[in-house]
Amino acid sequence: MPKILVVDDNPDILEALELLLTLHGYTVLTAENEKQALLAVSHQRVDLVIQDMNFAEGITSGKEGKSLFNALKALNNDLPIILITAWTQLETAISLVKDGATDYLQKPWNDVKLLDLVDKYSQSSQTAQSNNKSQRKQSDNNKNSADAFIYQSQEMHSLISQAGKVSGANVNVLITGANGAGKEKLADYIHQQSPRYNNAFIKVNMGALPHELMEAELFGAEKGAFTGANQARIGRFEAADSGTLFLDEIANLPLTGQMKLLRVLQTGEFERLGSNVTLKVDVRVLSATNADLRLAVKQGTFREDLYYRLNVIELNLPDLSQRKADIVPLAQYFIGNDYSLSDEAQQVLACHTWPGNVRELENACKRALVFANDNILVPMDFQLASPAEASINEKEHIEHVLIKHNGIIKHTATELGLSRQALYRRIEKYQIDVESLC
Repeated sequence: MPKILVVDDNPDILEALELLLTLHGYTVLTAENEKQALLAVSHQRVDLVIQDMNFAEGITSGKEGKSLFNALKALNNDLPIILITAWTQLETAISLVKDGATDYLQKPWNDVKLLDLVDKYSQSSQTAQSNNKSQRKQSDNNKNSADAFIYQSQEMHSLISQAGKVSGANVNVLITGANGAGKEKLADYIHQQSPRYNNAFIKVNMGALPHELMEAELFGAEKGAFTGANQARIGRFEAADSGTLFLDEIANLPLTGQMKLLRVLQTGEFERLGSNVTLKVDVRVLSATNADLRLAVKQGTFREDLYYRLNVIELNLPDLSQRKADIVPLAQYFIGNDYSLSDEAQQVLACHTWPGNVRELENACKRALVFANDNILVPMDFQLASPAEASINEKEHIEHVLIKHNGIIKHTATELGLSRQALYRRIEKYQIDVESLC
């Protein structure tokens, strides 16, 4: 059984990763700092390390992560290391990949992609060498499984058919649908089926970025271009050159950024912040939103010309409640081959409204695996509430996490798996008084 070492100073992240990996059959060690990590690797077998880039509050340079990486490589040069990085340390993470790091993921990470990387790299170097050919085949099979859509409904059959036709055309696509419906996965599918599949697929969650940093994120910045820009960094358009750029929650892009984005879509040209040098790229843009962009255009918060540039083709991903035939197959996929659903559980799942869509179903399945007393899951294992109860429970949960993080929206949103804008919407929806809680 592969043994994974997770290194992070945030106990919530350690707990989340330990639970995720344990549920998928891995033995997990945790460390909160460089010293603990080096002791673990020195005194026992470790097949793979997942490490953060910083280990002290207020430190964001990534130097600590680089120091740990070098020390781990000095102990075992063949040890696979996956870096978990915020966008501010992206340059450092990329340089470490060039120096021998196995791969990197950006916060907030995608569980499926993380598991895919862990599965791919957690075997020992000796086993990997002796079984190189069979492991490559297994890795490819796992990747195909992770990337495949699970569906039986006619609605999804029609959508995937449309997406397959769109994939081969070099046009921009706007993916619409509610939170948790699977918009990012659909974008991934389009890229993988496109002629650009061998090139970069870069993702940006516009809802998770402060407005003042969005332009730097998209177009890059020169050293000194803004406070905190201590070194030049490339933007996502440069990183996606010859590939695909996925812009999630595109409605959050401010008007100044919209104007620059429109120019890139029209000409392929842009400048980094703080630079007069014009760069040119070849990038296909896929974007996604749960907002009504037509209404935003009428209200003057979204440029009409940009809307039509992004929306050459629109694909709408229906809510899970609108494709009930997919619920049970998806649930079976999420619980894995070692578990099955009782007839009663299938009926309860199929009748639930799933306001959180596929993401809510996946989380419910993870909970069920934790509470199950048998490999045949029953309704009680899923602990599903009625719609009214779910609203009350969600409000209470949000309030609990807000109190835990002393009202800090960024930390609360991260733990809840929401963008800050999505969290603000829920705070408004449930009329939560943040100040009174904290």
